[in-house]
Amino acid sequence: MAVPTIMGTETEFGISVKNAGEQDPIAASSLVVNAYKSRNIPTISWDYAQESPLMDARGFIAEGEKQQVQDANSSVINDILVNGGRYYVDHAHPEYCTPECTNARDLVKYEKAGELILDLSRLAAEELLLANQEIIIYKNNTDYKGHSYGAHENYLMSRKLPFTEIVDGLTPFLVTRQIITGSGKVGAENGAKGTNYQISQRADFFEKEVGLSTMVDRPIINTRDEPHADSRLYRRLHVIVGDSNMAEYSIYLKVGITAIVLQLIEKGVIGKKFALQEPVAAIKAVSRDLSCQGEIVLKDGRSWTAIEIQKGYLELAHQHLTAEERDPVVEDVLAKWEFVLNGLQSDPKSLGQYLDWVIKKKLIDAYIARHGFKWTDPDIRMLDLQYHDLRPDRGLYARLLKNGHVKRLLSREEIMHAIQHPPLDTRAYFRGTCIRKFPDSIHSVSWNTIVFNGPTGYDKIMMDRPHFGTQAIVGELLSTCNVVELVNKIQTDCDTS
Repeated sequence: MAVPTIMGTETEFGISVKNAGEQDPIAASSLVVNAYKSRNIPTISWDYAQESPLMDARGFIAEGEKQQVQDANSSVINDILVNGGRYYVDHAHPEYCTPECTNARDLVKYEKAGELILDLSRLAAEELLLANQEIIIYKNNTDYKGHSYGAHENYLMSRKLPFTEIVDGLTPFLVTRQIITGSGKVGAENGAKGTNYQISQRADFFEKEVGLSTMVDRPIINTRDEPHADSRLYRRLHVIVGDSNMAEYSIYLKVGITAIVLQLIEKGVIGKKFALQEPVAAIKAVSRDLSCQGEIVLKDGRSWTAIEIQKGYLELAHQHLTAEERDPVVEDVLAKWEFVLNGLQSDPKSLGQYLDWVIKKKLIDAYIARHGFKWTDPDIRMLDLQYHDLRPDRGLYARLLKNGHVKRLLSREEIMHAIQHPPLDTRAYFRGTCIRKFPDSIHSVSWNTIVFNGPTGYDKIMMDRPHFGTQAIVGELLSTCNVVELVNKIQTDCDTS
C-alpha cells in the first residue's frame, strides 16, 4: 500500500531593525515571535524530547550535541499555532513551519498564511520599539555576507525504501528543479563563479552530494532521519536544496512535482535513469544558465538540458501514476509542470508572471534600462532584497501582486482563513483544534505528541501517523468530549487496537 502524501515546509526569514544602533537578529527574532498572538491562551511548550536531529538515514548517529531546551525557554521561543503549525526562533531567524498537508494547493495556502503571520508579528513588535525604528522581514535565503538560511521541505516516505534509491532518483531532479523553483539572485557567493544574475539563491551554497549538515558543507541530499512519525513505518525526507519562494506558482510546483517524483521513486521506475556525472558542479551551472538550454553530462555519457531531464521525470509521471493517484490537484500540477517547461524551452521571459526568478529578472531588467545602472551597482542588489520584503507597501513582489502583474492561485480570503484553521485531513486538525479548545489543559506539544495535564500527572497522546487525527476520524470526539473524556477515549481506543 502506498504511503499517503504528507508534506510540509519550514521557512527561515531574514530580519533586521532599521535605525538600530547594533543589529541583534536573535533579539529581533524573539521579539517578533513573542509579539504574535493567534489566540488568548496560556503558554504551551514545545516538546524537544521527540526530536533527533543527529540521526542519519545511512544508519548511524552523527557526532554533535543534541539540542536541549528547558520548558521555560521553550515557551519563550515557540508559538504553537491554532492552524496546526509552529512559529519559533531558530538561531538568528524567525522560522515558520506549516502544518502537515496532503496536497500542494493546501501547502501553498498555509505557507502564504505564514507570511501574513510574520507581517502581523512585525506590526505588533514595532509598537515596542523606538518611534524611528522599523522591523524588516525578508523571505529570502541570503544576507549577501556569505550566510545562507533555509527553505526546507518535508515529505513522508516509506521506511522500506532503501535510502540509496532516494539518492539515485532524486539528485538529478533537485539539481534541475531550480529552473522552476529558483527565486533569482543578483551576483554570486560562497566563492562560486561570478555572475550578474542566476536562477537560484541557494545553489552556490551546496558543496557535496549527500550528508547530514544544513549549516556548512551543505549536501544536495540531506540524510537527517527524524521521522516525526512511527519510525518503523515511515521516514521524513528533509529537502534543504530549495529557495524561499514568493510566487504561488513556484511554491505550488516546488512541492507538487517533488511529491510526484517521490511517488515514482517508491514505485521503482526511476533508478539511475538520469544520474549526473558531477551533481555539485551541475547545480551551480544550471543556476547560471538563464537560457535553460545548457547541457549537463549524465553518467552514461549522454548530454541533456535541465528542461529535458525535467521532461523525462514528467513523462514517467504520465506513464506510471494510476488513475487513483491522479486526483484533481495532481492533474493540475502535471499540467502546470508541462506548461512551465514548454515556456522555459520556447522563451523563459514568457513566464514573467509565473516563476520567481523570471519575475524578478524582468523587474530588474526594466529598472536597469530605465536608470542606466549596472548589475554590480548596490541599487540592483537592494532591488533583489526588496523583492522579498514582506511589508505590503514596500515589498516589490507584494506590489506586483497588488497591481495584477503576477499570477496567483489562491484568494486572500483563503490565506487569511488558513491563519486560524488547520487542514482537515491530517493530524494537524487534531493538534490545532486541541490547542484552540483545551489550551489550559495542554502542557506541551510536538509534531507527533500532545501532552495533557491530567488529574494525577501528564497524559501523553501519541500522533505517530500523520494521516490520522483528521476531522473525519476525530471531529465528533472533539466536538462532544471534554478534555478528560477525550483523553480517556483515545487511550482506551489505543489499548484495544
